Amino acid sequence: MSSVLTMEPVPRDKKSAAPGDVDPVGHVITYADTLGDPARNVAYVERELPPGGIPAYLAARKNGTRSFVLWADPQRRARLATVITTSAGDGVATYQVLGAQGEPIGTFVREKALSGSGLRTRWTVTQTGGPEAVGYKGRIFWWYVWWLLSPVQAVIIVGSLLSGSGDVARGPRRIFWRTGTKTPLEFQDDHLFQHAQWCDWRLGAALVALLRTFDSWLGTPWDDKRA
Repeated sequence: MSSVLTMEPVPRDKKSAAPGDVDPVGHVITYADTLGDPARNVAYVERELPPGGIPAYLAARKNGTRSFVLWADPQRRARLATVITTSAGDGVATYQVLGAQGEPIGTFVREKALSGSGLRTRWTVTQTGGPEAVGYKGRIFWWYVWWLLSPVQAVIIVGSLLSGSGDVARGPRRIFWRTGTKTPLEFQDDHLFQHAQWCDWRLGAALVALLRTFDSWLGTPWDDKRA
């Protein structure tokens, strides 16, 4: 049985907001025992801004830096986990996931495509005390197809932008993480599947939130907002 973690925007009712109200948390992570089962909200995600606020965050994210909090509730009363960047530069970034008391839950390493790890972006996930899982964004075959069709993709993109439909083509995004012959994690269609029983769901929630910050320029990264 594989559990499923998904990140979704939280609906906002701007008309009911009163002056001085604190902005609600913008995104929620849902958890389901299997795909298609009823999902429940398990974490609320928002950026943790550095000194300098949003401009400083946006400037730092250009080299891969990210920082965000997973709250247990939309009122921000209890912190479940925190994701911080321990190093970033030259296409490689390392992130640490900490629990509510600051205990290490795990680490992520992102090596951008063509930065030394190969033709595809490489993601390494390590749960504290657990095995290292390595995954690559997309499959080689589909990347070849993508590049061969790039002239057509350009026409689709221009047409989508002119029409304002937002329906644009995107490169391969599926990721399989492997530890030897096993596949403990899988990212597909914006869902993170945890196939291994030993996976900490907080690590999975942090991972799906982090992956969604790296949507291509054709996507909609949730953490690049200017307000």
